[in-house]
Amino acid sequence: MSSFGLWTNVLLTEGSNDVMSRIFGLDLQLIVDAGITACSVFVLFLFLSKLLFNPVRDLIETRQEKIVADLETAEQAKKDSIAMKETYEGKLKDVHKEAEGILSDTRKKALLQEKEIVEEAKEEAHRIRVRADKDIALEKSKVKDEVKQEMITIATAMAGKIVQNSISEAEQYSLIEDTLKEMGDSTWQS
Repeated sequence: MSSFGLWTNVLLTEGSNDVMSRIFGLDLQLIVDAGITACSVFVLFLFLSKLLFNPVRDLIETRQEKIVADLETAEQAKKDSIAMKETYEGKLKDVHKEAEGILSDTRKKALLQEKEIVEEAKEEAHRIRVRADKDIALEKSKVKDEVKQEMITIATAMAGKIVQNSISEAEQYSLIEDTLKEMGDSTWQS
């Protein structure tokens, strides 16, 4: 009987104490029903904990352990990556220093090569100048010899003319002047 029907009976039979005492009264039947319900709930709780709660609890514990292990792994990986980053930054600084050293050495070598090339060029220029001076001296000597030969030839020609003509002193002076004009003033300046 439903509780609604029970209440209707209670209202209809207001005078009956039997139904009233059963609903609100604390009797042995209510205590036994409450004990059986409590035992049923306890047995159901034990049964469900064995079937459902313990596997779920084990699953949650396993999941928590996995999460903790993943967090520890992530933390270790983070530490490792920070250490590797510091190592690479140190190596990068060393590479920059090494590159700067190599550039410095290269600059020094380039300056030394530049000095050597300049020195070799100066020596070559000096050798060319000395050779040119020698060539000029030889050329001057040749020109002097040629001028002397020409003078001798001219003097011989003049002497031959003088001897042939037995000319006067004025004519000789004029002949010497003509010869000197033919040779030019530049011959005597060298």
